Amino acid sequence: MVRFWESDVWSFFMLLAVLLVSMLVANVIKKSIPFLRNSLLPTSVLGGLILLVISTVYEAVTGEYLYNTAFFGGNGAKVLEMLTYHTLALGFIASAFKRTGKKLTKERSREIFDSGVTTVATYLIQGIVGMAVTMIAALVVSGFFPAAGLLLPFAYGQGTGQAMNYGSIYEGLGFVGGTNFGLTVAAFGFLSAAIGGVIHLNVMKRRGKIRPRGERREIIKPEDIQEPNEIPMQESIDKLTIEVALIALAYVLTYAMMWGLAKLIPSMAATIYGFNFLLGVIAATLIKLVMNFLMKKRVIKKEYTNNFLLTRASNFFFDIMVVAGIAVIDLNKLQDYWGIVIILAALGLIVTYVYTRVIAKLLFPEYKDEQFLATYGMLTGTASTGIILLRELDGEFKTPAADNLVYQTLPAIVFGFPLMLLATLAPKNPVLTLIILILFFIVMNLILFRKFIFRRKKK
Repeated sequence: MVRFWESDVWSFFMLLAVLLVSMLVANVIKKSIPFLRNSLLPTSVLGGLILLVISTVYEAVTGEYLYNTAFFGGNGAKVLEMLTYHTLALGFIASAFKRTGKKLTKERSREIFDSGVTTVATYLIQGIVGMAVTMIAALVVSGFFPAAGLLLPFAYGQGTGQAMNYGSIYEGLGFVGGTNFGLTVAAFGFLSAAIGGVIHLNVMKRRGKIRPRGERREIIKPEDIQEPNEIPMQESIDKLTIEVALIALAYVLTYAMMWGLAKLIPSMAATIYGFNFLLGVIAATLIKLVMNFLMKKRVIKKEYTNNFLLTRASNFFFDIMVVAGIAVIDLNKLQDYWGIVIILAALGLIVTYVYTRVIAKLLFPEYKDEQFLATYGMLTGTASTGIILLRELDGEFKTPAADNLVYQTLPAIVFGFPLMLLATLAPKNPVLTLIILILFFIVMNLILFRKFIFRRKKK
C-alpha cells in the first residue's frame, strides 16, 4: 500500500521541482544583473551552475552528496542522470515530429549539406584535439584514461546528454569519474559558447556592423500557433496532450528497437542504448510517414502535429537536460583531473571558434557572420545556444542560418555515425582511433571544399 506521506512518494517531484525552480531563480538573476543579461549564457546553464555551487558547498560542509540525501530518496544523482539521458531523446523526437513544408532549391540544398558536413568535420577536429591532449596526459598522469579526449566532441558538439552517455560507457570500461568528466566538459562548452559569442559580437559592434539593443520581444502571430487543417487547439482532448502522446509513442517504439538490437548484438548493448536519440528520430520519422500516408488516403483528415507546441516541448526537454546534467556534476570526483579538463575546454573553444569561422567565411560568404554564430553556438552547446547567438545579429531570421541548423541534422547523422562507432574503439586502441579521426577529417574537408579543389584542377 502506498503511504502518501513517505519520502519515496515525494522525492522525484521534489528533485524535478528543484530543477525547475533553479531556472526561475536563474532567470530573475540574469535579468537583474547587466553582466549576466548581456552574457548570452542560457538560463538553464545558469540554473545548473547555481545548483552545482549549492551541492558542492553542501558536500564540503556535511561530507554528504546533496542529491543522495533522504530528501531526494537517497538516489537523486541516479535520477538526474536518468533525466539527462531521457530528455535528450525526447527533445530530438519532439523536433523530428515538426513539419517543414518548404521546398528547397539546389543552392539551399547545397548549403544545408555543407552545414551538415561542417558539423561532422568540427566533431572530428574536436576529437583529434581532445584525443591528442588526453593521450599526452596519460603519459604524465599515471592511470589516466587516454581515450577521455574523445568526450570533447560529444560534450561540445552534441551536448550534455551525449557527454553523459559516453562518459558512462567509458566509466564502465575503467575510466573512474568518466560521467562527471564528460558532464563537466559539456558545462565548459556552454561557457565557451557564451565567451566566444560575446567576443565576436563585441568585435562586430566596434566595427559598426550591429548596434547595441535592449531585449528583443518575440512577436508570435496567430498563424505561428496554429496552421490551417490542424485539429482544434482544445476539443475533447487538448492538442498538447496529443503532441505528448505522439512523443511517448515514438519513445516506446525507440525502446523496442533498442531492445531488439541489443538482443541481436549483446556485445554492443551499451552503445545501442546510447543511441536513444538517434533511434528516437528514426521512430518519429516512421510515425510521420505513416500519418502522411493515412492523410493521403483520407483516413486522417486533419494534421495532428503542431509545430508551435512541438517547439515548446523540445525546448522544455532540452532545458531539463541541461540543468540536470550540470547539477549532477560532483566536482570532488574530478580533483585529480582539473588541469586536463581546463586545457581540453580551452583548446575546444579555440579550435571550434577558428574552424567554424573559416568555414563560414569561405562557404557561406553572403551571411558568414550569421552562419558562424549559429554553427559555433551549436557546436559548443546545443542548437538552442546557436539560436541564442544568432538572434543577437539576425533576430527575425532573415538569413538561412537558422534553417541550416534544423535541416543539417540528416547529413550530420549520416556522416557522423562512424564517429559514434569510433568512440567504442578508442579505449582499446587510442593511436589507431586518432589516425582514423585524422583521415576522416581530411575526407570531410575534401567534400567541404570540393568546388575550390575542382576549380584548381580545371585551371
